[in-house]
Amino acid sequence: MSEQRLSPGDTAPDFTLTSDAGDQVSLSSLRGSKVIVYFYPAAMTPGCTKQACDFTESLDSLKAAGYEVLGISPDKPEKLARFRERDGLTITLISDPDRAVMTSYAAFGEKKLYGKLVQGVIRSTFVVDEDGKIEVAQYNVKATGHVAKLRRDLALD
Repeated sequence: MSEQRLSPGDTAPDFTLTSDAGDQVSLSSLRGSKVIVYFYPAAMTPGCTKQACDFTESLDSLKAAGYEVLGISPDKPEKLARFRERDGLTITLISDPDRAVMTSYAAFGEKKLYGKLVQGVIRSTFVVDEDGKIEVAQYNVKATGHVAKLRRDLALD
């Protein structure tokens, strides 16, 4: 049973989770900023690494345009810290080990993997506006090329 997918105009579900640095990160503490929240299946896998590196490469220009970036996976903070270290990541990496936040964003559930239906993380990206509302909701995004597409969608290029 997966949650209803979010749409633009919906209130973004709030969360407080632990980052790779061991800090508590709350969506509500970022009110007043635009926040890109993206969910990915696993740190240190090829697609997730490509996506995290693309967000890292774009971070300065995203921040200049008023955006924060939070990458959320079910990995433990220790693995996320290794991921950051290994790939020189500068985005905030957050752990959702019980997948409760992913479920609240409908970013965990049934998906097709190699033609089979499985339960898993649905690679998804959300842009949350300054008031905590969903501005963009994208499900089943591709790891490669996604950040460039998102930048075009947000008129940042």
